[in-house]
Amino acid sequence: MSLEFRHIAHVYGQVRALEDVSFTAPAGEITCLLGASGCGKSTLLALAAGMLRLQQGSILLGGDVLADAGSSPPPEARPVGLVFQDGALFPHMTIAANIAFGLPKARHGEVESWLAQVGLAGLGTRYPHELSGGQQQRAALARAMAPGPRVLLMDEPFASVDIVLRRKLRRDCRIILRERGATTVLVTHDPAEALDIADRIAVMEAGRIVQFASPQELHDAPASAAVGAMFGGAQVVAARRGEGGFVTAFGLWPVDCALGPLPDATDLDLLVHADALDLAPDPQGLRVRDCHAQGKGVRVVLVAPDGTEITAETEKPVNAGQRYRAMPQAGSVRVFARR
Repeated sequence: MSLEFRHIAHVYGQVRALEDVSFTAPAGEITCLLGASGCGKSTLLALAAGMLRLQQGSILLGGDVLADAGSSPPPEARPVGLVFQDGALFPHMTIAANIAFGLPKARHGEVESWLAQVGLAGLGTRYPHELSGGQQQRAALARAMAPGPRVLLMDEPFASVDIVLRRKLRRDCRIILRERGATTVLVTHDPAEALDIADRIAVMEAGRIVQFASPQELHDAPASAAVGAMFGGAQVVAARRGEGGFVTAFGLWPVDCALGPLPDATDLDLLVHADALDLAPDPQGLRVRDCHAQGKGVRVVLVAPDGTEITAETEKPVNAGQRYRAMPQAGSVRVFARR
């Protein structure tokens, strides 16, 4: 079943945490809420879970109202499963007992099947402290999914797991969720995580959704320079339209470096990839602040006279004591009107 948010707004005292948020998490898909700390993503998840009361707007499940300003059922009265950052397993119960906790006694025989599905076969008699962080999160996932919730809500579920295990865990988790057909809303601040697990991503900023799209759409057609930098690994360069090109702290860049039509604005943000910058020796150019060899290439941090920095990646040798001109390749720069 789809989970729909309509015109959600929420305040904490004088702080507006959410401002007119509307989107739909499609049935059977994994939707990520992505943004920096304080952007409102965890507040939105808490409203869906029933841990916060709706102040404005409504939340619908499969077209039926789950909660609105007049009716906000508590978490236990909602057909949702919850997975938190630390798993929140009962420490005094075995892993099998944790998974069985939300099941009627007649379904306790399903526990072994769930242990096998999340890669914990044979570990049901252990206690949470006897498992690794990744294993605990797998157990938490099984406990949340075993009762068959219509929606699974996950708040930074992989944040406490080390980075190597995190990658495998989230990919295993994606497979399990997709095979079970669970409608999932997952909160994360990590763009790489969102790209790795999500079918759709809601990018949040200051209590609003600035773009809601598939990972491919966000990469190919970002709504802003900030979104593009988040997903494309690019950097944002401030510029203004001038005679013969774009005036930047790094010199005049030609108009033909732009990809697509130009916005009707004087003040611009240019989205520039490090590997699309060509470096050429220039006595009046940019100072090299740092060179770092990475496999076949070199990452170079260059500094303009006003202190502004830009990063380039090149396979050509770089002399740290020399100055360089940095010029973007033709058709490599996305141009946005500065907000």
